Amino acid sequence: MKRLSTDRRWLDDGRAMRVMRWIMAIMLFLTVLAAALGLSTWRATGALDAELSGRLTVQLVEDDRAATDRLIARLRSVPQVSRVAEVDRAHLAQLLEPWLGEAGLDADLPMPAMIDVDLSDPAAMGAVEQAVRQAAPLARIDRHATWMAPVRGFIATLAALAGGLVLLVAGATAAVVLLVTRAGLDTHADTIEVLHMLGSTDVQVARLFQRRIAFDTLTGGVVGTLAAAGFVSFLGTRLGALEAEVVQGVSLNTFDWAAIALLPIAFALMATLAARVAVLRTLRRRM
Repeated sequence: MKRLSTDRRWLDDGRAMRVMRWIMAIMLFLTVLAAALGLSTWRATGALDAELSGRLTVQLVEDDRAATDRLIARLRSVPQVSRVAEVDRAHLAQLLEPWLGEAGLDADLPMPAMIDVDLSDPAAMGAVEQAVRQAAPLARIDRHATWMAPVRGFIATLAALAGGLVLLVAGATAAVVLLVTRAGLDTHADTIEVLHMLGSTDVQVARLFQRRIAFDTLTGGVVGTLAAAGFVSFLGTRLGALEAEVVQGVSLNTFDWAAIALLPIAFALMATLAARVAVLRTLRRRM
């Protein structure tokens, strides 16, 4: 602690250093938001794949009770099928109400038979479809993963975009550190010359800047991370209140929060390395 206080007196720029901390706070705030978006959407993609990969809906256009019962019995005989449930007419009428109005409640209105099927092994999808074709050749089979593919692709795109934003902000942070370090070298040129005259090496001078940059990055990073974590938690409660299946998987677990908590340390290490490289290169050019 005493050495850190001494280093800060040597390299104290007052307002410039305070600005540096605020810049790092903003950088970490944006990084945590992007990381939270990337981790949650990536996890949601996995949850969506697991949820839809083994589900399909079979539609019988003809209103034939016997054919429907035969198909249900055939599906239940397949070992990989874990659940077979026919969608009742009342639910179908509710789904059609926005288009047909009260006409959808008419008992004489022909409606297709809809059968939801869940598989214990998604790899058996082909065998289940073959069983359906044998029992009802005119049946229509809809894989849930197929018609939800655009949603899955959009979520995966968001995850990739968030990962790119994290890398972009990290690169911008490194650039800011380089600029601040070089500005500090120019500002303290006389002090550095005195240190060299007293026997300090370039590596020792670089350590002064490393410690100061690491302290400012870590201080601002913690502030930005805490602010972003609070904002992400607030958004999580709002998403949970929606009670929509599509957004149920958009969440962070303990591992994700642990990774986010390590971001200020990772940025401090990156900033320290960038400051060291900048100082050593600059001092060697001046010699």
